[in-house]
Amino acid sequence: MSERAEATPMDEQDRVAAFVAEHGLETDLAYRALDLESEVGEVAKEVATSTDYGRNPEAAAVATDEIGDALFALLALAEAADVDADAALAESLAKYEARIASSGEVGSGE
Repeated sequence: MSERAEATPMDEQDRVAAFVAEHGLETDLAYRALDLESEVGEVAKEVATSTDYGRNPEAAAVATDEIGDALFALLALAEAADVDADAALAESLAKYEARIASSGEVGSGE
């Protein structure tokens, strides 16, 4: 199990928002969404290459900074969309718990 900081997602969202403001990195919601897509693509690329494109799944690896880049992009997107990341996560977890309780499955079946 990995060590995690005691900060909540909202604390981290505030940190990202402050960093964006301090460095003049404000941009439109659409650009934030595209940046998130790019960063998640980098994570997928690391998994693809570390596993020799799926031939060695046990070797899957992702660099910490790539996860950090994806988190930064996601929290910046949440801020740009005026979404409280902590509330959004709580809503999502409640949705998954309800699905598990009703069907025993996490997926929506769609």
